[in-house]
Amino acid sequence: MNFRIHVLAFAVAVASGTLSAQELVVRIGHVGPISGAISHLGKDNENGARMAIDELNAKGVQIGGKKARFELLTEDDAGDPKQGTAAAQKLVDSKINGVIGHLNSGTTIPASRVYSDAGIPQISPSSTNPKYTRQGYKTTFRVVADDVQLGRTLGRYAVNELKGKSIAVIDDRTAYGQGVADEFVKAVKAAGGTIAEQQYTTDKAMDFTAILTAIKAKKPDIVFFGGMDAVGGPMLRQMKQLGVDAKFMGGDGICSGELPKLAGESIGDGQVVCAEAGGVEGSRKVAIDRFKETYKKKFGTDVQIYSPYSYDAVQVMVAAMVKAGSATPSKYLPELAKTREFNGVTGAISFDDKGDMKNGALTLFTYKAGKREQIAVVR
Repeated sequence: MNFRIHVLAFAVAVASGTLSAQELVVRIGHVGPISGAISHLGKDNENGARMAIDELNAKGVQIGGKKARFELLTEDDAGDPKQGTAAAQKLVDSKINGVIGHLNSGTTIPASRVYSDAGIPQISPSSTNPKYTRQGYKTTFRVVADDVQLGRTLGRYAVNELKGKSIAVIDDRTAYGQGVADEFVKAVKAAGGTIAEQQYTTDKAMDFTAILTAIKAKKPDIVFFGGMDAVGGPMLRQMKQLGVDAKFMGGDGICSGELPKLAGESIGDGQVVCAEAGGVEGSRKVAIDRFKETYKKKFGTDVQIYSPYSYDAVQVMVAAMVKAGSATPSKYLPELAKTREFNGVTGAISFDDKGDMKNGALTLFTYKAGKREQIAVVR
């Protein structure tokens, strides 16, 4: 008798909706440096993904006729390649349906093999090294332009707009830093410019006296740094201390809201010129401004760099699941690859046959009075 009562109660609960017999749990992983010197950037990316997850759950998205409940599983790679692959394997073992990440090219590239072997789609919101999508994996995608576009744009700008005559280059020897610096050097030479000096550091260095002294002797008007803001900020401080009076250029790694804090009072107005992969203008700027307002209300802090791209990466992935009628990686992966003109907050997203952004935009920025200021959006 009691058994019959339990069965009847279960049936009534399902019918009334208090139990969701048709609910589909979709697990999306996120990996980035949540600890370490660039944890502010990793947390920014995670927040963007979480914002998308919360909105999708509030909307009651359906996949294959079932209401989907999205869960975000986060892992910390600390910006370290070995920790990155371990985090990737942990997510694979957790049976995730897709992954957003990693932040750094140096962790994204080795982790991509883990996801590829498991057949799990991976969208990086911020990794720009070209190698990431040129390994032959069908599971790799990114929603930003790559280092070839980034470095070339900055190199041309250094020569043609800033009229650089003597240009010094420093990189941190990471996959990202070296990659963007190499492309910058190629572009400077192609535009008729001169590289007066090249020096190298690491992504954990804090003392640049020796390399900056060598650079000062060449009297550069531009110093380009391939690396992240956690190193770029202290480097700017020491440039000022040593009297290296030059424009400071870099890619998206230094182009953060945190750079003025890391550099202290060492940034002159207009001294820094950096480029961020991505960018919107015109009518699309309304969407990104609204995103930034909502983000600040939700997390109590400003967007750093790539949380809008992390947000869009989740939305693009889920749109492919909806179109495929399935959250099973092998079933929605073909739809993800066919993404064309997805209307994201960062602009229209389309993937080419490698998983790269088609016609990716770049935004040039400078800093004035400690605030980041847009110069132009270029393609």
